[in-house]
Amino acid sequence: MVNNLGETKIKKRRSQSDPMKDFDKLPKILRDWLNLAALPWRPKSVFRAYNKALRQTGDPSLALRQLEKLQQQKLSMDQKF
Repeated sequence: MVNNLGETKIKKRRSQSDPMKDFDKLPKILRDWLNLAALPWRPKSVFRAYNKALRQTGDPSLALRQLEKLQQQKLSMDQKF
């Protein structure tokens, strides 16, 4: 069976909440980023990572770049397997 997660070796987790409701609660900037993300991020994970990056940088655009960097790191880990 083909699913929307693609061919990744990164561990998958089951969500304990409604991912669509979590997605709808995100700010527009994060919803837009998630729509183009290369990995199947959980909305709560993106929100947590973005807030951490925003606290460190103080700039929303730099925080999004941090998310991109984190995603690239995860993608490179997947290629090592």
